[in-house]
Amino acid sequence: MNTGRQSKRSTIRNLWIFAFIALSIGWIGRGLNVVSGTPVGSEGVGQLLWIAAPLLTALLLRRFGGDGWKDFGFWPELKQRAVWYFLALVLFPLSAALILCIGMVTGLTTLPDLSSAGAAVFLHLFLVTLAPSFVKNIFEEFAWRGYLAPRLSSLGVHDLAGHLLVGVVWAAWHIPYYLFFLDRASFTAYSSQGPMLFFFMLFAGVIAMSLVYGEIRLLTGSVWPLLLLHTVSNAVGNPLLLHDFIRIAPGADIVVSPAPGSIVSIVLNCAVGFGLYRFRKGKGERL
Repeated sequence: MNTGRQSKRSTIRNLWIFAFIALSIGWIGRGLNVVSGTPVGSEGVGQLLWIAAPLLTALLLRRFGGDGWKDFGFWPELKQRAVWYFLALVLFPLSAALILCIGMVTGLTTLPDLSSAGAAVFLHLFLVTLAPSFVKNIFEEFAWRGYLAPRLSSLGVHDLAGHLLVGVVWAAWHIPYYLFFLDRASFTAYSSQGPMLFFFMLFAGVIAMSLVYGEIRLLTGSVWPLLLLHTVSNAVGNPLLLHDFIRIAPGADIVVSPAPGSIVSIVLNCAVGFGLYRFRKGKGERL
């Protein structure tokens, strides 16, 4: 019993360490960029540190902090979980297509270039985005779903509360990125909202995404489907939003954008996430 209490205390301690580093590292990275003369919106050592530090912290805590590797989610389990990999592959493209349809039906979204040349450019951008997104998302997904989510679960935190907590940390980790590391032109293309509204919707959107990602993690026991989902989402979403493939009426991006912080995106992710939650719970009850 004493061993169990000690293990719980060490897990709580490690989670506080992880959260502190994840939430502070972007601001530290910004400070390093200021010292090195890297301007806002430019890549530098600060952004590299911001991306890498959460996973590096998680690895150190697993190796030296007593967390171990049992719930790391490293093994793909591809043969047994093929249906979830397929869902991860198609979920964002289908969601984005539905959002675009809603936008066009309501007159809030237009597609300025439906030519074969435009499709070829989009395909090219999709393909060249895959590799860097995959590498970047290794650091993200093995930090959030490879460490934070399962370590919260090990404490007996309710699944939905765990998704909420992971979403809050995940969203807060992004704040320095949008303030300091993303160039202003891309930010303007990404959102027309003011900072306060943008970050409020960002938190809501990322928490909704965390519900979907967290449920797939629990259904598969692996991080790799989330890595696939995140990579495809970036490779499809970034060209759509940043390269003028879609045009959204001024101010309407809060409603119909494929970005996670739009109202339609939040509703869709909540619907999918709660559907997966009910499926998983029903499956467990049948077993």
